[in-house]
Amino acid sequence: MEWRRDGYLISTDAGRLDREAIWRFLRTSYWSPNVPREVVERSIEHSLVFGLYAPDGAQAGFARAITDRATFAWVADVFVLEQHRGRGLGVWLVETVLSHPDLEAVRKVMLATADAHGLYERFGFAPSDPQRTMESTVAAPYGVSLELPPRS
Repeated sequence: MEWRRDGYLISTDAGRLDREAIWRFLRTSYWSPNVPREVVERSIEHSLVFGLYAPDGAQAGFARAITDRATFAWVADVFVLEQHRGRGLGVWLVETVLSHPDLEAVRKVMLATADAHGLYERFGFAPSDPQRTMESTVAAPYGVSLELPPRS
């Protein structure tokens, strides 16, 4: 599937992705520091992917959803490269992910963020119920602590 706006393109075609550019960004992000390239490759292969492309065709951003396409989805790895920020592309990317036909009717969509609460709140996201939600996290899966920065 494809969506176009102001010369930019969002596509779910995994074959178009610049996996090197995606890996370079993710390995320096706060949520996946030092993530190995092969882990990014596997995550792409097992997700519904959304590549954001600049007018010249270069990778401008990315998002993915881990989903059963019926009842649950986890939105992950959402980013817009710095040189493309300030154009509303992050909002458009999230809107596109959530409106995808395989996701628009799922019962629960979850995500995690340390710095984009305002972006996700406009789509109805709110803090989850800590009495019901549980998780298990590997302390340093790639040799680096996953401590999140304090929320401001």
